[in-house]
Formats: sequence, structure tokens, C-alpha cells
Amino acid sequence: MLKSLMVALAGLGLSTMTMAAPLVEGQHYSTLDEPVKTHVEDGKIEVTEAFWYGCPHCYALEDTLNAWVDGLPDDVVFERMPATMGGAWNKHAAAFYAAKDLGIQQDLHSDFFDAIHEQGRQLTDPDEIATFFSDYGVSKDEALEALDSFGVKSQVNQAHARMRNMKLMGVPALIVDGRYVVTPSSAGSLDNMPRIAEDLVDKVREERAN
Repeated sequence: MLKSLMVALAGLGLSTMTMAAPLVEGQHYSTLDEPVKTHVEDGKIEVTEAFWYGCPHCYALEDTLNAWVDGLPDDVVFERMPATMGGAWNKHAAAFYAAKDLGIQQDLHSDFFDAIHEQGRQLTDPDEIATFFSDYGVSKDEALEALDSFGVKSQVNQAHARMRNMKLMGVPALIVDGRYVVTPSSAGSLDNMPRIAEDLVDKVREERAN
């Protein structure tokens, strides 16, 4: 039911983006005192979503955010960063990076959310995660190996360090160009977050042009 409602609202939220007031720092977004390093080539603008699979607000944002991402211009690079706050957060972050390393992350991303929020599954036990992965063309052994790999553990640690540098206290959050942070509170609503991020992308373009 929630996903159906979000699908219906996504178009409405995106269609009203051009009607907003000008951006106000400290109201619509915050600026990091020390920008974090981005991972894009020169001339590109990075937009990062910090999220947790277990977060209902992150789940509710998915349809609106995906609709926005699908229409991004070539100079904007969108990436997801799983938040790490211990416990289930880190287990889900490991699942995200293991799926990415196995080449199945895009295929299972929405289904992983659905399994937690629609089916009531926890997906924190490695064996349960590996079984879930097996529906996407990888064996349980491959999945378990990836979940316990040095590479995945390193990526989880890097995400944790990046999250701390971004001064994030919760999710979802959108970080534009490693400097500007948008939260549901600052945007006024979940649906408004992509619009604020888009305005900040325009701001970055203007800053670079001057």
C-alpha cells in the first residue's frame, strides 16, 4: 500500500518542483564546514544518497528519488551510500556492497527494501542474505564469500568514515557535491528532497561557471 501511494505521489511531487521559493542556506539545506571528497571526474557533480534499508523514510522516498534520478543530465552522477551505525545498519551495508561487487546490486535494490518493509524480513543474518542473493544468479557460497570479504569490509568502513565526515545524524539525506546536505526536515518533506537537490546542482554549476 505504501509503495502504491508513493508511486502516485511521485509524479505530483516532481511536477511541482519549479514552483518553489529560492534556496535559503540553513533552512532548505546545510553546508559542511569541510567538504568531503567526491568520486567523480572533473566537470561532473556528485549527488549521494545516504540511506538504510531498514529505514521506513528511505523506503518511502524510493519512488520519488528514482523518478528524479532517471531524468538526471549527463553532468550529474548519482550514487547510493549505505549508512553505518552498527548492528543491522552494518549488516545491510555489507549486503549492499557485496551485491555491488557481485554485479547484482541494481537488480535487487528495490526487492531488498520490499522484503524488509512489505514482507517483514530482517535480512541481517549472512545465511539469510545469501539465500536472498541466490535468486539473482549467484550461489550461496559466492554470496557468503562476498559478505565476508576484505573488500566489502573495507567499503563498509569507508562508508562509515564518509558518513562521519558528512556529520550525518540520520537518514535519508542527499549530499550534493560533497558540500550541501538535504534532509527531510530541511526540505520540508521527503518528496521535496530531490527538488532541493536539483536546485543545489544548479547552484554548483553557477559557482563553477564564475
